[in-house]
Amino acid sequence: MPDRVNVNLDRGYDSATSRALIAELGFTAEIARKGIPAPSQAGKRWGVERAHSWMNGYGKLRRRTEKNSRVVDFYLHLAAALVTLRVLIRRATNRYRWDNRPTTRRLK
Repeated sequence: MPDRVNVNLDRGYDSATSRALIAELGFTAEIARKGIPAPSQAGKRWGVERAHSWMNGYGKLRRRTEKNSRVVDFYLHLAAALVTLRVLIRRATNRYRWDNRPTTRRLK
């Protein structure tokens, strides 16, 4: 583990509670403030944030009408498998060529 851990956070974490927790853990933090650009601005969406938005595309996960936790877990795993498969297919269409390759980026 490194000697000093620096945490870059967005404006949503700018509160006394989060600053106290960061100090308690011994981390240093750069927190974005209103009107000032964020300390580290990524060019693309963060991978986890993007995956969450893809997972939210499945209505059963958003509404969660099931009472049985095993059914909810099934839908969660199924959505994760479909998201992973979609990403793999999209990457394959960019890297490899084959006769009946889809012509559009949108996967159906």
